[in-house]
Amino acid sequence: MTTAEAADVTRGGRMLRRRPLLSPTRIDGIDLARGLAVVGMLAAHLLVIPDLVWTDPSTYGGVVHGRSSILFATLAGVSIGLISGGPVPLSGPRLATSRLRLLVRAGAIWIVGVILLLLAVPVYMILPAYAILFVLAAAFLPLRARTLLVVAGAVGVVAPFPQAAIDALPFWSTPEGVDLSNTFGWHYPFLTWIAFVLAGMGVARLDLRRTATAGAVAVAGAVLAMAGTAMDLVWGELEVFGQTPFTGEAHSSGLFEVIGSGGFALLVIGLCVIVCRTPLTWVALPVRAVGSMPLTAYAGHIVVWAITRPAPEPGTFELDVYRDLSPFWPMTLGIIVFCTVWALLVGRGPLEAGIDALARLVVRGGGEAASVDRGATFGTDKLER
Repeated sequence: MTTAEAADVTRGGRMLRRRPLLSPTRIDGIDLARGLAVVGMLAAHLLVIPDLVWTDPSTYGGVVHGRSSILFATLAGVSIGLISGGPVPLSGPRLATSRLRLLVRAGAIWIVGVILLLLAVPVYMILPAYAILFVLAAAFLPLRARTLLVVAGAVGVVAPFPQAAIDALPFWSTPEGVDLSNTFGWHYPFLTWIAFVLAGMGVARLDLRRTATAGAVAVAGAVLAMAGTAMDLVWGELEVFGQTPFTGEAHSSGLFEVIGSGGFALLVIGLCVIVCRTPLTWVALPVRAVGSMPLTAYAGHIVVWAITRPAPEPGTFELDVYRDLSPFWPMTLGIIVFCTVWALLVGRGPLEAGIDALARLVVRGGGEAASVDRGATFGTDKLER
């Protein structure tokens, strides 16, 4: 190789590091799934969509309720698994460095979440819950796929029952309870939701670059989604502690939601990876761009919402008033355009790059695997190989 050729290769490598969305080594389907989760979250926040009733096709838009946030949590687990070695978990000093950096990211994300809470936008903030889930996930980094998936299944089956008892406590109706719930994201309770993160980590320990693996994930997800839905239709109204821990209702953290919506998340991830093995990956590039910087997109929509909302009026519900302005399409298209331009011209999202830089500044040493994704964990963004 000549000096000029070597220089071209070096420049090309630097360009891909700055613009990971264009890298041929990236798992495009993970970005696509994250992008769809962002769009689903925007729809759930900004559109009036009825609850999903499978026998009524006019309500199918309600699929975004609950499932978008569970897809986020599962994808966060995928990224945590990738930054800790992918199919082969890190060990020794590299594992310790990766774990400490994950904890730094958790702290940074929690701070961002609290700052966004101060804007008082009328939605439940997911970032504080993410931070706690990252802290919990740090303990599971050395585990392999089978163990992670077994633990995820066990937690998903058991946790909804103590969750129902905790949710029934009168404390949550007090001002202190409301503040604690917001500060730690209890609307996305870590006791149950760690199951989604662990499931995502287990998927990351598989070889997602193989189409057969992605297909197996999609099939398993479809089976779980159908099973959860069927069980909810039959037994979804059973009560324990005055609550319904068996329910599949969105945001209930009930057993059938864990099974059905968790399966739905796996189905979407598997299908997105398969689709992005085809030329359709370039058609989906704008959505992938959003998925490459989910923290920036999420925080951006909250900030824009806070700036553009009308003054509160007595006797009105602020969320309904804002939805009446039809903000979904302007907000969604604006985020897609911004993320696409930024990804192509600059590279990593600003918040993702900033938090990643902070983690590397605070925790020195040879850290995460060289073949990972630092984009999906809300504050990370590295190549996936």
